[in-house]
Amino acid sequence: MNKHVKILTNGIIKENPLLVLNIGLCSSLGITTSIFNGLGMGMGMTFVLVMSELVISLFRKHIPSAIRLPVFIIIIAAFTTIVQMVLQAYVTSLYDALGVFLPLIVVNCIIMGRVEAFASKNNPGDAVLDAIGMGLGYTLVLVCISLIRELFGGGTLFAGTALKITVIPEGYRLGVLNSAPGGFIVFGLLGALMQAIRQKKEASK
Repeated sequence: MNKHVKILTNGIIKENPLLVLNIGLCSSLGITTSIFNGLGMGMGMTFVLVMSELVISLFRKHIPSAIRLPVFIIIIAAFTTIVQMVLQAYVTSLYDALGVFLPLIVVNCIIMGRVEAFASKNNPGDAVLDAIGMGLGYTLVLVCISLIRELFGGGTLFAGTALKITVIPEGYRLGVLNSAPGGFIVFGLLGALMQAIRQKKEASK
């Protein structure tokens, strides 16, 4: 497989940050009650991840090792602030829905892990591909969890937008999916499915 394709797809399947590496779980359980929230969080995280990895990779040879972590945090915080300001100005409903999880992007294990393990050791092109792959993997899982929880727990699709539709009548909804335990249940099922797929793939080799 081409090196660049491998880097890009690594975060989607082989090292998916949520289902395989099990990092950055707080947001996946806290805001995934609607597709709108999951997609918005995923896009915000991906933007911060891409820009942070790019900048850190560009200046990796000029950042003293002794202060690299504070420098990483400052860079990540700068791009997180940009996301916050844009959402607050133009997408207020999403800004309010994400709440405290938006500023917590700064200390998200996914971003800190990738800038330390990958961006600080590789060229800018590879760093951007890694960030896009990790961001896509994160976003896809958030949207999947959100879809299940919103559809079966809330009985709607696209809540929080003008496209909102009611699919399941109130009496037939699984209300537990709207709670924190419901988030754990859905996440656990998706994690088990991912492990089953990986084991089957390994067995076939």
